[in-house]
Amino acid sequence: MDFNTLAQRHKTELLESVLPFWLEHSQDKTYGGYFTCLDRDGSVYDTDKFIWLQGREVWMFAMLYNKVERRPEWLECAVQGAEFLRKYGHDGDYNWYFSLTREGRPLIQPYNIFSYTFAAMAFAQAAIATGNDEYARIARKTFDRILEKSGDPKGVWNKAVPGTRPLKGFALPMILCNTALEIEPLIDKELLEETISICLHEVMEVFYRDELGLIVENVAADGSLCDSFEGRQINPGHSLEAMWFIMDLGVRAGDRKLIDRAVEIALRTAEYGWDKEYGGIYYFMDRKGAPRVELEWDQKLWWVHIESMIAMIKGYSLTGSPECLAWFERLREYTWSHFKDTEYPEWYGYLDRRGEVLLPLKGGKWKGCFHVPRGLYQCWQILEKCK
Repeated sequence: MDFNTLAQRHKTELLESVLPFWLEHSQDKTYGGYFTCLDRDGSVYDTDKFIWLQGREVWMFAMLYNKVERRPEWLECAVQGAEFLRKYGHDGDYNWYFSLTREGRPLIQPYNIFSYTFAAMAFAQAAIATGNDEYARIARKTFDRILEKSGDPKGVWNKAVPGTRPLKGFALPMILCNTALEIEPLIDKELLEETISICLHEVMEVFYRDELGLIVENVAADGSLCDSFEGRQINPGHSLEAMWFIMDLGVRAGDRKLIDRAVEIALRTAEYGWDKEYGGIYYFMDRKGAPRVELEWDQKLWWVHIESMIAMIKGYSLTGSPECLAWFERLREYTWSHFKDTEYPEWYGYLDRRGEVLLPLKGGKWKGCFHVPRGLYQCWQILEKCK
């Protein structure tokens, strides 16, 4: 495998295709913030603004400005998005709404904890890029809010009746593994270490199940398995994304055992989630093999495959595992041949089980300027170091 050529391919796709697409089409020059509902050619088909996608785009351009090149257009893009979020994204006490109108009027209440996590990441990177103390304060305050809400993320907007079947989800401790590292320079060292320790325990000892060899998406409040639709759900893409977060924590701690365990889980998850008939990784699966309730369970999604690519090339770079390298090549071939649009910039997000495009859009309520550019950046950086 020619690592240099592959690194250049990912770099070129990021810098010459994907980022220019978002810079040109997503920025709202009238009201600030970003349009994320973009059709195949970049035309705007809806103007609602979703806070977690606004935060992701601020983070993306600020991070690239901080780590790749100090391009003024990247900083300008990040700052105008941060200003829109600062003015309109929260209720005044840093409870972050789910969505806003184009002008910034709140549409949906702050029920979604991921509005908070990506706001924290956004303002942390924007603070580093600009030196703006207000941005740093917002990042810290939002992180505090996340920790306050971690026991009951949805709060008053939780639809479940209390006490009947209390469940806790994998997504929050998983994302906090990454968020904590993103805002590390801005928060108290003791708080950071405590957060990382709790999240590592949750991910690797509660949601990862030795009896299955896999990570489940939801467990009972006491940490036991729950035999219900939610309790049986496995999301291979989530698991694989989490494992490269864990690898990063292993590198930070100099913990080779943790890295090796994350690689082992990633390999097992990829084998479990791979569609043996049509290729690609399933969106949702059932740990008992029962029918899934989600109609999209067998779709092939952009983020699942891109995050899996990162996990495998990172696993190879850290351990030299030939299995990781083989999986990276299999995932890379599938992802580039199915998700990349050969006529317009940016990538498709949604394929059917057979790998045919379901929706030609490039962005929407759930897909924005994040997984594709982050994945290209990660793979480019890792491939450059591989031998």
